[in-house]
Amino acid sequence: MAVLQRLPQNRTLVLLCLLLSALWEAGAGQIRYSVPEEIDKGSFVGNIAKDLGLEPRELAERGVRIVSRGRIQLFALNPRGGSLVTASRIDREELCAQSARCLLHFNILLEDKLTIYSVEVEITDINDNAPRFGVEELELKVSETTTPGFRIPLKSAHDADVGENTLQKYELNANDHFSLDVRSGVDGNKYPELVLERALDREEEAVHHLVLVASDGGDPVLSGTSRIRVKVLDVNDNAPVFTQPEYRVSVPENMPVGTRILTVTATDADEGHNAQVTYFREKTPGETSEVFELKSTTGDITIIKNLDYEDAKFHEIDVEAQDGPGLLTRTKVIVTVLDVNDNAPEFDLTSATSSVPEDSPPGTIIALFNVHDRDSGENAFITCSLPENLPFKLEKSVDNYRRLVTTRSLDREQFSFYNITLTAEDGGNPSLSTDAHVLLQVADINDNPPSFPHTAYSAYFPENNPRGAPIFSLTAHDPDSDDNAHVTYSLIEDTVQGVPLSSYISINSDTGVLYALRSFDYEQFQDLQLWVTAQDSGSPPLSSNVSLSLFVLDQNDNAPEILYPTLPTDGSTGMELAPRSAEPGYLVTKVVAVDRDSGQNAWLSYRLLKASEPRLFTVGLHTGEVRTAQTLLDRDALKQSLVVAVQDHGQPPLSATVTLTVAMADSIPEVLADLSSTRSLANPDDSDLTLYLVVAVATISCVFLAFVIMLLTLRLRRWHKSRLLQASRGELAHVPTSHFVGVSGVQAFLQTYSHEVSLTSDSRKSHLIFPQPNYADTLISQESCEKKDFLSAPQSLLEGEREETFSQVICFFTIYLLASLLK
Repeated sequence: MAVLQRLPQNRTLVLLCLLLSALWEAGAGQIRYSVPEEIDKGSFVGNIAKDLGLEPRELAERGVRIVSRGRIQLFALNPRGGSLVTASRIDREELCAQSARCLLHFNILLEDKLTIYSVEVEITDINDNAPRFGVEELELKVSETTTPGFRIPLKSAHDADVGENTLQKYELNANDHFSLDVRSGVDGNKYPELVLERALDREEEAVHHLVLVASDGGDPVLSGTSRIRVKVLDVNDNAPVFTQPEYRVSVPENMPVGTRILTVTATDADEGHNAQVTYFREKTPGETSEVFELKSTTGDITIIKNLDYEDAKFHEIDVEAQDGPGLLTRTKVIVTVLDVNDNAPEFDLTSATSSVPEDSPPGTIIALFNVHDRDSGENAFITCSLPENLPFKLEKSVDNYRRLVTTRSLDREQFSFYNITLTAEDGGNPSLSTDAHVLLQVADINDNPPSFPHTAYSAYFPENNPRGAPIFSLTAHDPDSDDNAHVTYSLIEDTVQGVPLSSYISINSDTGVLYALRSFDYEQFQDLQLWVTAQDSGSPPLSSNVSLSLFVLDQNDNAPEILYPTLPTDGSTGMELAPRSAEPGYLVTKVVAVDRDSGQNAWLSYRLLKASEPRLFTVGLHTGEVRTAQTLLDRDALKQSLVVAVQDHGQPPLSATVTLTVAMADSIPEVLADLSSTRSLANPDDSDLTLYLVVAVATISCVFLAFVIMLLTLRLRRWHKSRLLQASRGELAHVPTSHFVGVSGVQAFLQTYSHEVSLTSDSRKSHLIFPQPNYADTLISQESCEKKDFLSAPQSLLEGEREETFSQVICFFTIYLLASLLK
């Protein structure tokens, strides 16, 4: 019963605890932080683990993460330290513009309990924006009659910051005519106005330049400026003003009619139509009005009647100047008539120097002289002058003395001397003048290095040049003089192919001529790069360098070299085989040649220089191919001798020749038979021929019997070696033919020319030349041997066709013995 009474009390206690826990969670669900804008990425914002009542390691275990709807994550969690950090740059102006407070809201989710916490971060403003005006320069127009107190609204500045960091005040630069007044609007913004404090005068100052500065209240203070240009508009408040209150002019009595003696000038401080001035002469009776004339537009006064000094010594002219609206002013012109001038000025040269260094400073005294005139008054008023564009001027000294001094440094290379003409002119009319001449020499200093006309040079010379021959000439110019202009030349040390440059080229130090110290060969190298130094003899000496490229030109110094046909090393003459059945154009052989020169010196052409019967053969001009020109006849000689010339296109051309022996027969036995018959006819007294033939026949029979015995032996052993032969058939198929047909001690060789078979023969020796298998049938006659390629004999042996192969081998040795017999 007591237990039942305690149950309601325990339940009430549990409910009370749950309620307090919920209230605590509700109070703790709102977390607030504050962070300034523009802080670096990863900066600390707050200890989120501590505020959630968790350890840093529990953030990852309980799945704590940020839940935000924004596209850009501005904050991130640092699971190690349990802190909230910035994830990117935060700009308060981009997020909240001009709002007084900038609050960012996001949620923190605890995934294990599905609990959401609200986080609020306030972004505080920093002074990162200066006030800016909409226009950098503003032009205002104000009339000069505007009364003081006139207000002109100005463009306002804008500051993106808030609070104390936003725009606080305007300031105007100090001036005498304008002040600044700032008014506050209902929106709290400040609007500047320009106030006219003092009346404007366009003639005093036509344009006023002001600077308006807007400043904020940040630390440090940032500001922006706007330039204000106030243009004062004109009114006609000024009358014309003459440049002189009274004009005086003196003229000689012999002044010709029509001469302009004076120009009066009046200026109006206004502008436009208000400043257009017209001149008028006040009419007064008398002679003066008939002597002079005034131009209304220019103010020129000219003589219209001859003057007479005895009649009137001076004249007075009243002149009025009036602007467009009608304001005017007056002046007086007094013309004094003078007697004529009859004495010219005179020079008295006190001292003068004849030479001055070109580096003399400005103000150096060249001459001191006195000039005077024996007339009086204006006739004795002397003005001295120099020709224009001279580096001299005249300075007045005491009394009538004047000094001639330099105005700038002289340059001897531009002008080595000056013939200075001093002109003294008096004030008479017509004035009289006298000239004095001062001859000044400019002494040289070494202020110019030698210079080459070009920055780089290229020279060409032929190979095989004689040693010591000049190949190029360089000239450097030094505008100085004497020793300062004496130029010496040298080569900058260098190596060419590991050899000092000085062993190839030398230069004359005085003339700049380059000499070749050795004979150059184009086939060894084609160009040479070097640097030449030109140095003067001044103190200190000056120098300059220039690059020179020497190119060796090829000469025709190499004759063509014949590569094919090559003469046998034993001195015998090669023989080519042409069947009598060959059609016209049949390729007999080809002459191959090269030339070690280059260009057209290496262009080769071929021609038939000499032949036993020139009508039978032709030679390709550019290919060197020897072909039959017509069908061969039975009456044509068996042996034809051809001399082919190979010539290049050099100047002069060089050439080489090769002698070809062409045997015209359809088979080698036929050749041998014809050669034997020819030899018999040529040597009828050779009594030993029969003996040689008998020995040859006996030798052939022995050889034939030996091969028959060998063939029988091979047939007996064939039955137990068939597998071995089959296994080795694939390997031997790739063995070069030369491994089977080479015979040591036999004077025979294989010719690789792919078109023809060559047979060499002369009175002493006879050789058979076996080419590739294109024309193998021309070597072995059909009657003596079957049409099988001798070079394929090893392959036939491996495939079981040994009978035919041995027959061909026998034929080969037979032919070889016959050829040996014919030697």
